[in-house]
Amino acid sequence: MENHKREKSGTVRQMDGDRDCLLSSHKDMGKTSSVSSASFNLINSIIGSGIIGLPYSLSQAGLPMGLLLLILVAFITDYSIILLVRGGNLSGTHSYQSLVHSTFGQIGYLIVSALQFLYPFITMISYNIITGDTLTKVFMRIQGVGPGNILTERHFVILMSTLLFTLPLSLYRDIAKLGKVSLLSMLLTLAILITVVVRAATLGPQIPASDDAWVFTRWNAIRAVAVMSFAFICHHNSFMIYGSLQEPTLSSWSLVTHVSVGSAVLVSAVFAAAGYATFTDYTQGEVFENYYRNDNLATFGRFCYGVSMITTFPLECFVTREVISNVFFKGELSNTSHVIITLVIISAATAISLSYDCLGIVLELNGVLSAIPLMFIFPSACFLKLSDGRWFRGENLISSIILVAGVCVMINFSRCLLISVTIGLCPRG
Repeated sequence: MENHKREKSGTVRQMDGDRDCLLSSHKDMGKTSSVSSASFNLINSIIGSGIIGLPYSLSQAGLPMGLLLLILVAFITDYSIILLVRGGNLSGTHSYQSLVHSTFGQIGYLIVSALQFLYPFITMISYNIITGDTLTKVFMRIQGVGPGNILTERHFVILMSTLLFTLPLSLYRDIAKLGKVSLLSMLLTLAILITVVVRAATLGPQIPASDDAWVFTRWNAIRAVAVMSFAFICHHNSFMIYGSLQEPTLSSWSLVTHVSVGSAVLVSAVFAAAGYATFTDYTQGEVFENYYRNDNLATFGRFCYGVSMITTFPLECFVTREVISNVFFKGELSNTSHVIITLVIISAATAISLSYDCLGIVLELNGVLSAIPLMFIFPSACFLKLSDGRWFRGENLISSIILVAGVCVMINFSRCLLISVTIGLCPRG
């Protein structure tokens, strides 16, 4: 028994030390993505609906502290994404669910499966709502389109965007085929960033700053961490993007991760700072709600943001479908099952988004109950259990700190949300 344990330990160290070794092959994953294509998909996954709420998060934490926390969350994102793949290497698994199952058994598997389904599913709902709310404001600026026109009906916009764009893109089986779509989404995000920066320079001086606009930190900084975690989480589809690489090695995945997270944090920091500098404490949960309806540049930004949500939607659908496939079909979906499950998922998300337009509390709950465990807790806990040595020594120290920080943020933010729900708040964004 002891010899077997030492042999296993030695094998684990050998596997972990080889940065170029492959994970277990996964036949269902098409390894057709280049490093650049995989990076586009990962960046697109990170810069989703959450970016629009980052200026508001700075109003919660204070500008300097908020930017420091944003960098910290980005570091944790980068580190924990690589931890996931290293954990998969150590355990010989090829998905988030199977990694947790190998380390924490059936209960852990069911919990992480529920979280992995819940987070992207609610995110898809938010994408539809944002698309409906944003593009209707854009269409109102078209000559001859006024109140009562079908283009100003959010239900019609959501249905048409689903039927014409998100459903066809979501029906792909190979996530690598979304690389060009993700590149388009990145270009749209760049246009949104330019819009917010230009308006910070032209509109910002006309809006008086609040009294304590430039304080270093504020008491509500913990809440800002949850919002940032919601913006940065991409762990639920990291294994899928990793598995699509032409050469899925730890070194190539580290390069994809560093480039993607580095690009995302740069865009996010500039966007958050520019948005907050324009409106300071008056910043709303969805920053485009602060701009005038007749502002043409802001209208262009809204259009880019709405289309960006449409192009990001399929990535989340891929994850929800994979979770269902793994839990109920042992990872094997026939073409018919693939189409049926996709239709059911998108129909459910669309139906809910047509029925509700205020998901503020739900999205924040999604951030703290799904995003933080998937980003902070599970990657660190899995790696610590699989690796050798004590939790608070060597390279395990960082993982231990991330794990403890995740638990603390969950507890504190859950308390804040409970207060918000009790007094009946429903923030947008």
